[in-house]
Amino acid sequence: MEPLYLGRIVAVGLTPAKKLALMYRVSSRSFPNREPRLHQNRVAIVPKTGYETDIFRNPYIAYHCAAIIPDVGAAVLSNGSHTDPIAEKIAGGMNIRDALALTLTTLDYEHDDYQTPRIVAVAKIGEDGWLGYVRHDGLAVRRLPLSAGRCFYLSTYERNFIAPENCAALPEVNAAAACRHILRGDEFANFAHPVCAVAAVETDGAWQLAVES
Repeated sequence: MEPLYLGRIVAVGLTPAKKLALMYRVSSRSFPNREPRLHQNRVAIVPKTGYETDIFRNPYIAYHCAAIIPDVGAAVLSNGSHTDPIAEKIAGGMNIRDALALTLTTLDYEHDDYQTPRIVAVAKIGEDGWLGYVRHDGLAVRRLPLSAGRCFYLSTYERNFIAPENCAALPEVNAAAACRHILRGDEFANFAHPVCAVAAVETDGAWQLAVES
């Protein structure tokens, strides 16, 4: 059976030691020549050297995909330019639900050839995690009751809805291991065309960021 293509994937869960973990994976058939670049509390997805002109073919392929907000202990991972406005609203004191709903409603889905949904995972240390999406046919934002050793995930295609069945195992990981997990671990190994990954994992009361390509 051919591997299922989900496109981009976000996930939020708890490790067996009950540490929050957020993960983001780029899977791509059309634009695989991309990589994550880590800059302090931000991660950007950008074309690799030699493929910079891909941005003229599709303006949605480069963006900040991760933002850490240290002052409030929150992390945001997403598949597009909605990362920063969500993070800014949370940093300014807005609650997570409203920051997600307002930003997703304002920016809408990506108006490319595939009507690509915007997807996002958010968590604040000491609280539950959140998933949100906006598609051409709807929008949802949901707080999820997390359990140790499991993560909920959401993708741009096929699994582009929030549901209990979109759940996978999550082993004990640091940020680097979480990147490897969403690229090729357990259920995620069944999803096609992995390109790169980003993860934020709770470590000693703060967020540890890592990337892999």
